[in-house]
Amino acid sequence: MSHYFKAKSGISKDVIIQLSEQKKEPQWMCDFRLNALDIFNSMFMPVWGPDLSLLNFDLICYYLKPRAFQANSWQELSCEMCQAFECAGLPEAEKSCLSGVGAQYESEMVYKHIRQDLSDKGVIFVDSDTALQKYPELFKRYFATLILAQDNKFAALNAAFWSGGSFIYVPPHVHVELPLQTYFSINSSQFGQFERTIIIADEGSSVRYIEGCSAEMQNGRSLHAGVVELFAHENAHIRYTTIQNWAPTIYNLVTKRAIAYRNSRVEWIDGNFGSAVTMKYPSVILKESGARGLLVSLSTAGKCQIQDTGGSMIHEASETSSHIVSKSLSDSGGEAIFRGSIKCKSGLEKVKSFMQCDSLILDNESRAQSIPKIDVRSNNVAVSHEATIGAIDREQLFYCMSRGMTIAEAKALIVGGFASVFTQELPMEYAVEINRLLSRNIGDL
Repeated sequence: MSHYFKAKSGISKDVIIQLSEQKKEPQWMCDFRLNALDIFNSMFMPVWGPDLSLLNFDLICYYLKPRAFQANSWQELSCEMCQAFECAGLPEAEKSCLSGVGAQYESEMVYKHIRQDLSDKGVIFVDSDTALQKYPELFKRYFATLILAQDNKFAALNAAFWSGGSFIYVPPHVHVELPLQTYFSINSSQFGQFERTIIIADEGSSVRYIEGCSAEMQNGRSLHAGVVELFAHENAHIRYTTIQNWAPTIYNLVTKRAIAYRNSRVEWIDGNFGSAVTMKYPSVILKESGARGLLVSLSTAGKCQIQDTGGSMIHEASETSSHIVSKSLSDSGGEAIFRGSIKCKSGLEKVKSFMQCDSLILDNESRAQSIPKIDVRSNNVAVSHEATIGAIDREQLFYCMSRGMTIAEAKALIVGGFASVFTQELPMEYAVEINRLLSRNIGDL
């Protein structure tokens, strides 16, 4: 497929300047990118997690613009783009169960649409590049305030080369009943996708957002290093659902963080499938009293895959609560690692937090680890953690098979029950697809 513009591979200031010129950005953004590149170059690769030595930054293309303008209808997209998004069910979902939908292909959002009644209420649902141009003051107020370029090496890389992503603003006391969804597709070999998503729920508002991701199987290794910042103001509610199903050539190294103000609620529903390596730890800063945070995640690690996932809850105010529930499946030699963190600063009262990690190992070659961290500096708080790691119960298998099931059907039923704490948090259409995905990926014992 031909592209409108493709930067040369490798990290350089010239690529950043070209990218910024293509987007017609203000000078402050180009300067921000160049400064982030200096930060990236000054930082070391993480050495505490999975091996990233096979990721060659010099071979990756950091900006690829597939078309000159954003389409107003699905029919305006190329056959390749339409096929990618039709396979994901986006056009049909837009008609039946979504308030708005966006589609990103490589580095750019190629389609975006929101229901007119929500636009009339002041809801903003655009890609982040458009937000920079159309809503510069609002964009600058929130952009890179929760996740600085200095946060980690891949946050710095995103800050330097970010492109696309969703920008959502929900005005006070407006409720977006049906979800908004954006789908991110990687289709080129040795490519880097660096979307930047910002969601602001103003006082008393609510929004549900679904992020879908996929990539075609390609030669060479590609990189996905997105950044997500969520802002839940007083009495607001944000639910952010991620379903990522990457090809085994993708390194998925993302940074996601939310801040919850008085009596607000932030929920991460996080599904991780595929990829060579995933490193993802969504977090919530519980900034004011009454704030609540929830993380429910499911990771599946198959052959030659490492799912290094988890999350953190950071309590900075009294009378806050949080809950982390992580489920992982390891099969065919895959490795699942959970890193969970709960932090309570000194002087807090009436804080409640619970962290749970359950890992199911489906063969004798796979691995699972639980690495919790609890940092509590207050006395009048209730913080707890539990973890379980084990194999499928043979008695359960025998019972299911005695009722006429095959071994594959019995395994699928048990795994479906194990993962139900995650799937029950999804809309029905997505829960059905996840159960199908789990059933299809389960091998024989």
